[in-house]
Amino acid sequence: MRASLAHLDGRRFDAVVIGAGVNGASAAQHLAAAGYATLLVDKGDFCSGSSSRSSRLLHCGLRYLAPGGSMWDFARHPSRLKTALTMARQAMLSRRQFVRTSPERARALDFHFPIWRGGAYAGWQVELAMRLLAGLAPADVPLGRRRLTPSQAAQTPLVRWLRDFDRLESVAAFTEYQFDWPERICMDAALDAERLGATIRNYTPVMGLARAGERWNVGLSDALAPGERATVSAGVVLNMAGIWIDRVNASAQAGARRKITGTKGVHIVVQLPPECADNGVATLNREMEGLYCIPWRGMHYFGPTETLFDDDPDDIRPTEDEIRWLIDEANYLLPSLNLKRKDVFYSWAGVRPLTYDPALPKGKRSRELHDLTDEGMPNVFAMTAGPVMTHRSAGAMVVEAVRGAVAPSGAARDVSYAPRRFPENQNSPPLLMDDPAVKLSDLRFAVEREQAINLVDLLFRRVGAGWTRDMASQAAPVAARIMGETLGWDEARVAAEIAAYHAHLARQHAFPGPAA
Repeated sequence: MRASLAHLDGRRFDAVVIGAGVNGASAAQHLAAAGYATLLVDKGDFCSGSSSRSSRLLHCGLRYLAPGGSMWDFARHPSRLKTALTMARQAMLSRRQFVRTSPERARALDFHFPIWRGGAYAGWQVELAMRLLAGLAPADVPLGRRRLTPSQAAQTPLVRWLRDFDRLESVAAFTEYQFDWPERICMDAALDAERLGATIRNYTPVMGLARAGERWNVGLSDALAPGERATVSAGVVLNMAGIWIDRVNASAQAGARRKITGTKGVHIVVQLPPECADNGVATLNREMEGLYCIPWRGMHYFGPTETLFDDDPDDIRPTEDEIRWLIDEANYLLPSLNLKRKDVFYSWAGVRPLTYDPALPKGKRSRELHDLTDEGMPNVFAMTAGPVMTHRSAGAMVVEAVRGAVAPSGAARDVSYAPRRFPENQNSPPLLMDDPAVKLSDLRFAVEREQAINLVDLLFRRVGAGWTRDMASQAAPVAARIMGETLGWDEARVAAEIAAYHAHLARQHAFPGPAA
């Protein structure tokens, strides 16, 4: 199924996009639609990095208007208020655009922001922020803001379990939206880029960048076929590698300036009573940073953490200390839950590629597209701090920047934001007994047409079964045999894939296994 890397050797592209997370995939999609001959590569699978480890919220932008200390931070730093309003507006416009064009990939949730007497934010401050957001919200996808009195909050599922109810002044309620799972959104964009003529390829690390006249030579290798090499040339290079951006830049220019500050976010998944379905809470933890309790697939997850990350970006996983810290914060917020470590089904961890700013120790949240010409890298651009929810506008931003650098070699075509669907097959049995949405025929199609290489690719990033309560651990042998039949694996390879999948769950998600 996988073409040899040799067929790319010597190819000329208008643009090479490095990094197939959600912003890289969107950049390739929009460039291909604008007529650019585009190559999209990633050293791992599509959307296997930070994009897959997000909080999964198509959020309204409230967090941008809630600085860590208090609203007075904006009075002391007016530039931060300007940035916050810009990001909040981007959030509201992206929210509307996604809900309108891809409703199958989003669902509405009831969210609640509690306001305590003597808390970080007074009721008038929260009301002002809500009014600002409501004013930014398009009429067809409104914020749906409302205020709950303590007596109303006492009748609201999940909210009625909040701590310090005797000090609760009110609760700001609003409508939030959630991605089902971001990996599929990324796959939708990458596959549409391919439909538009782009070449897309996973497990293809970039080995180096070298200027050759007016173009760039990009060295590639095949992570699945050691020794295979190819060199392509490009008029422009888009470094969309997220937390690996600085490493990619260093391969092109020694001494390239730092662009990324990584902050690690961990989430834990637990089971709350059924009455809490579709109800979430947005608040601050005891370190005055954002904390969410979010419903998802019949469960809830708490997070994120917010710690600086300077370790190996190829080894990002939740630690037991981080999991227990989140349990403590969850129990502080909702004391009656009395969560224990055994109540956590699994966890996930990602690192946000925020914009480096020496004045902000944990990074700058504003999305920026850096033109690296002044750093000795003409026609190279790098994007930092682009959240999942604004990936489509990120793709459009990239096109505008590239238009000023090189002309497209082909004709423009229309982008499609329609979710990619697997071919209908009523006769195919389901993979999971309690979820008929994922069929065995879907697995075969993903292996044949969507470059799924291993079980993690397949179950997490193609069909989403990995995000169920048991992380598809019991269905893994069936899925492995489907892959084996399609790719010609022998029994030893099938067994090795099953073992590797379970090892991935244990290491990357602190999943205890189906028998626990």
